[in-house]
Amino acid sequence: MNGRRRKAAEGEPSCGAAQQHRTYAIERGAAGAPLSRRVFVSLGANLGDRAAYLAAAREALAALPATALVAVSRIYETAPQDLPDQDAFLNQVVCLETALQPLDLLRECQRIEREHGRVRELRFGPRTLDIDILLFQDAESDDPELTLPHPRMVKRAFVLVPLAEVWEHAQGMPDMDVAELGRATTRTQQVRLYDATEG
Repeated sequence: MNGRRRKAAEGEPSCGAAQQHRTYAIERGAAGAPLSRRVFVSLGANLGDRAAYLAAAREALAALPATALVAVSRIYETAPQDLPDQDAFLNQVVCLETALQPLDLLRECQRIEREHGRVRELRFGPRTLDIDILLFQDAESDDPELTLPHPRMVKRAFVLVPLAEVWEHAQGMPDMDVAELGRATTRTQQVRLYDATEG
């Protein structure tokens, strides 16, 4: 077996450096079984092979300890909101079930971003991969490191439209009409279903 590894070209997903040992805080019930909670996570990309980066993110999230992928929205192409002078994004929302604590999940999301070429140079700027925790079952937080629910989600069509597709899987989430919020935001924000045949 050849021990060499092909170097990923710029703009392509990369498996990153060799995995290092990590420990996790996993909630357990009285009988010792993991206590899983539902989480909604937003995925976005506007550099390189955008669809491939979203696929890599889904795979990496599903592979996390005590975590399963419950539902996946369709992919949408959206105009950039906060910094207009950049390429269009592909966006998607996934529902996870995980026994990880919110901050542990956040750090795993950041690791996945880094391993796929994410560089944080310009806020709201172009990125190979963006992973945001939107809502975490029975959890609210005003911690600056992880605010829950996500403070800007209700103003973003690129979050609300795909979130509405998987909202039926919500458990222990705020009572809100996600579909109506999505319709309201699309009056001023461009969101369209992504056609993979267009490239």
